[in-house]
Amino acid sequence: MAKKCAICGKGVQTGMQVSHSHIRTKRTWSPNLQRVRAVVNGTPTRLNVCTRCLRSGKVQRSV
Repeated sequence: MAKKCAICGKGVQTGMQVSHSHIRTKRTWSPNLQRVRAVVNGTPTRLNVCTRCLRSGKVQRSV
């Protein structure tokens, strides 16, 4: 499965998980991607889109 939003390019981010005793381990944050049918150049296609782009109206959903 793709790990980036087709509209804004948002993808997986990495960082450190820090415990109470300050032991640091690597972890990842994944974007909330949804596979939706959207209208691109007049034709409906399937795209992986983050929920922020869906909510803000950057994607024209197909019927």
